[in-house]
Amino acid sequence: MEESEPLLAARSEERRLNGHCRWSAHTQSLESKVVRDFRRRLKYFFMNPCEKYKARGRKPWKLMLQILKIAIITVQLVSFGLSNEMMVTFKDENLMTFRHLFLKGYKDHQPLGSYALYTKTDVYDHIYYIINRYINLQNLTVGNLAYERADGEYTPLSVCQEFYRNSSTDPGNETFHIDPHIDEDCISIYPTLSFHNGSLATHTNFSLDFKRLLSVNIYFTLKTINLQTVRHHELPDCYGFHIMIMFDNRAHSGKIKVDVEYDVRINECRDWNVEGVSGKNDYLLLLFDSVVIFACFTSLILCTRSVVNGIQLQFEFNIFFHAYYNKIVTWSDRMEFVNGWYILIIVSDMLTIAGSALKIGIQTKYLTNYDVCSILLGTATMLVWVGVIRYFGFFKKYNILILTLRAAFPNVIRFCCCAAMIYLGYCFCGWIVLGPYHDKFRTLDKVTECLFSLINGDDMYGTFLKIRYKGYMVWLFSRLYLYSFISLFIYMVLSLFIALITDTYETIKHHQQDKAAVSQLQAFIAECRDEPESGRYQTDEDPAFCCLSSCCFSGCSEKM
Repeated sequence: MEESEPLLAARSEERRLNGHCRWSAHTQSLESKVVRDFRRRLKYFFMNPCEKYKARGRKPWKLMLQILKIAIITVQLVSFGLSNEMMVTFKDENLMTFRHLFLKGYKDHQPLGSYALYTKTDVYDHIYYIINRYINLQNLTVGNLAYERADGEYTPLSVCQEFYRNSSTDPGNETFHIDPHIDEDCISIYPTLSFHNGSLATHTNFSLDFKRLLSVNIYFTLKTINLQTVRHHELPDCYGFHIMIMFDNRAHSGKIKVDVEYDVRINECRDWNVEGVSGKNDYLLLLFDSVVIFACFTSLILCTRSVVNGIQLQFEFNIFFHAYYNKIVTWSDRMEFVNGWYILIIVSDMLTIAGSALKIGIQTKYLTNYDVCSILLGTATMLVWVGVIRYFGFFKKYNILILTLRAAFPNVIRFCCCAAMIYLGYCFCGWIVLGPYHDKFRTLDKVTECLFSLINGDDMYGTFLKIRYKGYMVWLFSRLYLYSFISLFIYMVLSLFIALITDTYETIKHHQQDKAAVSQLQAFIAECRDEPESGRYQTDEDPAFCCLSSCCFSGCSEKM
């Protein structure tokens, strides 16, 4: 009896060990299955729409919706662009008409700022000329211009002069006394009156003190109708042009610059009737814009859902990798789950929805923000067409462009930040030193445009030639400035910029040829050999299954 006790104990220990081995084998088998399933799930997430269709038979709704969007958004933009072009052309032609009507001796293609007056007689003559042309407008113009009415009466033309409150200057004795406060004096002239040269001063006590004078501004409003839109099946708009003719004497240099500016208001005409038009085209356009909004809103929901799913999967992968391999996932791998193309589409959809809503307001004559609408729709269409590159990426021969752009982008941004510091230094230097002597350096924005043109090799000789100052010091500095800038940016900065992108391209190309995984995520997914047609992707895994299993297995391992 005593001899059998050790034997029973040995058998009991053997059964316990065998059970432990079977449990460990079962645990390892389950753990291996979880890893395979999660790896397969990640591979499916990064498949393109065609591969997903082969794997699960899921129709690529987002892909088909994006193709539809490209077509309808482009058609919408072309339709609005034609309407916007007619509006802008009509405004520009009216501005040219106002200059010919009210500026004495104005000629086409006259350089901006070149229309100026130099004598007192010329200033008075031009003011009287404007007033008389305004009064006799209906007998002069070939357009359908008319005076504005308010409460049944014509609105007047206003002549306003701005001048220093008190000023006494004697350049001969080099003395002056001035009160810098500015006063304004205005007179109103109605279209029913008539004046000749000299009678204006007699009837209104109008005179100018040129030593104190800062500016003379003439304000009046004219109304017209843009009838050309009828030929394009659009209702004409009524325009109100608030015109201002400025005589600028702020410099007191003996040159009074004259220019015409306007502010336009576009309204729906009060009473209209177009023969043979039922308004059906307007309803069709509104229906089409509504379809665009609906398509973009659907795309916005689908892409937002995909981005959220990617972020959730990224967190699961981070927990999974830490539990199974005790490694921290890098930020570059985590950002792989955030699809930048979807973000691009989301931004495009929001801009299109806003632009389409604004376009509906313009068509119904409640809004007149043509410029804002064109910016929204134009930017949205640009992003939609840029997004087409994503679908070229489904083909390996085209994908290298996308990979190069994505890989080179961080280095390009850092490089541009460094180059921008040098560029801004040259901008400020050129503006301060060459601004008084060169038209292209007169303002800071002109300097940036001029230097950017020089980088691209545009109009170099003209920039060297147009320095007006004959002094040796400024002339020598301009040569050193331009030669150093062109040499530095064309021969060094641009060459380094091209080399940066070329190096990234060669790196991506070698990786594709060697078929080497460039990240932990790609190496982990590459171990999955299941093809989309294998049928192993037909069932979805519970999103929380992997995380719960990993926690369970890690806890069991600690207990063992």
